[in-house]
Amino acid sequence: MTWFTGVVVYLLIWWTALFIVLPIGTRPVDVAPEDGGWRGAPEKPLLLRKLAGTTVLAAILWLGVFAIMESGWVSFRDGWWAYTGPGSSAVLPGPARGPAQN
Repeated sequence: MTWFTGVVVYLLIWWTALFIVLPIGTRPVDVAPEDGGWRGAPEKPLLLRKLAGTTVLAAILWLGVFAIMESGWVSFRDGWWAYTGPGSSAVLPGPARGPAQN
C-alpha cells in the first residue's frame, strides 16, 4: 500500500466512522427553544469529543486494513477479484490459450 493509498483509505474510514460515532450519547432538548431552532437538535453535541473518538476508531480500523493488505491475505493484484481488463498485465486463469487447433 502506497502512502497515498493509505491516506485515502484512512479518510474513507474516518468519514464512515464519523457517522457511526455522531449519534452516540445525543439526546434532544426537552422543550423547543423560543428563539427558534429545531427540537430534535442535540442539547450537547460534544463534537470535539466525537471527533477525537472518530480519529482513534479510524486509526484502529485503518491499522487492521493495513495489516490485512500487507499480509497478502487480500490482494487486488492476484486472485479471482483481480482486475484483468484493458491495461492490465495479469494473466487470465485457466488453460493456456494458444493458436486455434483443428
